[in-house]
Order: sequence, then structure tokens, then C-alpha cells
Amino acid sequence: MTTIQSGSFLTLHYRLQGPDGADVINTFGGKPSTLSLGTGQLAPAIEQHLVGLSEGAHQTFDLAAGEAFGDRNPELLQRVSVELLHTLGDPKAEYDVGDVVQFPTPGGSGSYAGVVREVGAGWLLFDFNHPLAGQPVRFEAKILGVL
Repeated sequence: MTTIQSGSFLTLHYRLQGPDGADVINTFGGKPSTLSLGTGQLAPAIEQHLVGLSEGAHQTFDLAAGEAFGDRNPELLQRVSVELLHTLGDPKAEYDVGDVVQFPTPGGSGSYAGVVREVGAGWLLFDFNHPLAGQPVRFEAKILGVL
């Protein structure tokens, strides 16, 4: 039976649950996911728990606060002027606490997201931390295939 190694190509069902037990992602009952370990599709700490499992394995892992998505970094809370947001995007856009806003990477080849945490006079405070940073999570996986 084939076991998962670093760089393996996998087909699996998985569920990621936040600290409240609510599903963040759940492929059980739907189409399975196909991914390659080591390409950033899963957090490295989650991948480490998959290495060594065989096809057909069904495991659940509890990861401690910060283990899966790192600790919360206060430096990733940043104020951005509304003027800059209007220059980069829709000049008529309005923003509220909880909104998720996509920002282009410096080279323009990708994007990253920030969540509005505060709205001030002419500025917004964005949180660029992963939403599950600093929190415990549960990861369940059923391995369907390994290449």
C-alpha cells in the first residue's frame, strides 16, 4: 500500500474545523480534493500529520493554538488610507468592519486579503493575519489515493 511522503500527490476528503468546532472547509459528502504536498496548498503543520499515512487511512488531528496557521502577528494590523484603496480599486467603494478586501501583490501577479477591523476618518485598520492564526484547529482526512 502506498504511503504519503513529502511531495506526494493526494486525493482526499478533508474537514478543517475552527476552535468553536464549526467547519471552515468540508469536502466530505462532495467532490474530494486533489493536491500535492509541499506546494503550499495545506499548512506545513497539517502536511506533517499526513506524512506516513496510507491509502484508505481516516485520521483526525488536533493542532494547538498557532500550530497550523502561526501565531497572530500584531505587525500585520495596518492602517490603509481610503484614498489609496480608491486608487487601487473602486473609487466609490465603501467599507465596513468585517469586510474582506483583496490587495494586489507588489508585482501584480497575485493578491492577498485583509479584513477590515476598524473604520476611521479617512483610514481603515486591516488585519492581514490568517483568520485562524493563533487558534487551535481540528483537521480530519480520509486518504483516497496517493501517487
